[in-house]
Amino acid sequence: MECPHPSEFHTEVRRCYAAAGAEVARLLRAAPESGWSAPTPCRDWDVRALVNHLAAQHLWVCQAVAGYTPEQIGHRFQGDVLGRNPLGVWEMAVDSAVRALNRPGALDLLAHVPYGLRDIGGYARELTAETVVHGWDLARALGESGRMPQGAARYALAEFRGYRDLVGTGLFDPPLTAAPGADAQDLLLALTGRDPHWSAERI
Repeated sequence: MECPHPSEFHTEVRRCYAAAGAEVARLLRAAPESGWSAPTPCRDWDVRALVNHLAAQHLWVCQAVAGYTPEQIGHRFQGDVLGRNPLGVWEMAVDSAVRALNRPGALDLLAHVPYGLRDIGGYARELTAETVVHGWDLARALGESGRMPQGAARYALAEFRGYRDLVGTGLFDPPLTAAPGADAQDLLLALTGRDPHWSAERI
């Protein structure tokens, strides 16, 4: 089955997906060994646990494009998917997903993703937005300013604004009030319940 998208949608999703994955890889390549155990704005996750969560989702992409069902995938992406080479696994997950998304017709496919049947283009867009937000989490955890790459915040904000009840998913804190004149990044952080001034020292 297919869910056709316009060509400009294909181009934007592929570009933004690859850019979000590359930004996380950049952060992780610069992280010291001790950085993997650093706390993050996601209260229950340190850096390694957060990257593990993201990697497991991105590993689904090539499996979904190939037509595998949740029953066939089984428990493959549950638990620790990072092993002894977490950066390598992250880069492999994103690279394999990018190749899958670049296949002709891939973004228009209706396929099985972790929560049900979804068009691959929509799933890739969701993952991109989540990766942008978690990229900020990682940047703050690793001591960077957390400024998102140009255009990334606007893209993710447009996606998150389409969700009805973020808090109801159990994955987000209640939204915060953004300051008057807030830019796309601060609006995105407020919508997803993140304090823009978060730092490990304030925990």
